[in-house]
Amino acid sequence: MITEDRTRHRVCVIIPAYREAARIGDVVREVRKSGLDVLVVDDGSPDNTSEVAREAGAVVVRQEPNRGKGVALNAGFQHARDNGYEAVVTMDADGQHAPSEVPKFIEAYVRTGIPVLVGNRMGTPGSMPLVRRWTNRFMSWLLSRVMGQYVPDTQCGFRLYRCDVIPFVSAQSERFAAESEILLHVAARGIRIGAVRITTIYADEKSKISPARDTVRFLGMLLKYRRESKKMSRWRSA
Repeated sequence: MITEDRTRHRVCVIIPAYREAARIGDVVREVRKSGLDVLVVDDGSPDNTSEVAREAGAVVVRQEPNRGKGVALNAGFQHARDNGYEAVVTMDADGQHAPSEVPKFIEAYVRTGIPVLVGNRMGTPGSMPLVRRWTNRFMSWLLSRVMGQYVPDTQCGFRLYRCDVIPFVSAQSERFAAESEILLHVAARGIRIGAVRITTIYADEKSKISPARDTVRFLGMLLKYRRESKKMSRWRSA
């Protein structure tokens, strides 16, 4: 059993959102059933995402103009640190992460003490489109080699971070490459990364992910990270 003090009052669920007025209300209400605080970071949505999220029970931070998922996550992390949370769970606003599975991350964190936990859809990929499955496996294999830690689904945004690692998870990359960049920064500091098996959910919504375009962004981020790491290594040894 999870102790209530350790989970329900010291964990914040962060949901970056862009143009999600149709779904964000249901996602927030389902998370709130667990008694957890919810922060929605509205990344410059032109619709009423902010209003719907607020009415459903979330605290809302709005940033304008649209600045990308990495910047939205950074805003959420800063809010969590400023408000004294022990850990945060990040999840998507489009319904592809099951709010009922948030407690899995908290239970795993309480049981193991691992400070970064990443959702793993690859054990039972189910309805995941085949091209997405191949892309995820390739990216996860490549990133795991660079990190020196095996993470089976590095592209999954359903995660838990203990708040004392947040200073090391800032990301500047656009869109979904941001989540890979975060793991690189974490692994570079020797911080352990674990995995939590989650459900794969794909309904009839149009995905914001483009496998080809986001693969190019991912590889660009990785090359930039390696160049900067080499520069830092030379500077430290000088």
